[in-house]
Amino acid sequence: MAQKIVTVYTDDLTGKESDEVQTHTFSLDGVNYEIDLVSENYDKLFEALAPFIGSGRKVGRTKSAGRSRKPAADGATAEEVRAWARKNNYQINDRGRVPSSVREAYERAQ
Repeated sequence: MAQKIVTVYTDDLTGKESDEVQTHTFSLDGVNYEIDLVSENYDKLFEALAPFIGSGRKVGRTKSAGRSRKPAADGATAEEVRAWARKNNYQINDRGRVPSSVREAYERAQ
């Protein structure tokens, strides 16, 4: 039996599929966020934040600009959870947030 896995990149704001989607990160009140956007929607985000960025103070950059590779509270990185999910026949994207249902299944299996 052959199996074909197709990765679909989706803009988190519009829900539209595109090969142009990229992951962007930002923080607010100590909470880090990731969002997958096409360049047009990233421009909208940047324009909305520009006045605040211009008035704010830089506090440094993380080592990985882009997707976070830091472990979650349980010690598992998103990549480790994705690898486990694939081995256990879960459909999961290569990018973006790991769905909570997959992370919960991973935690139950540990």
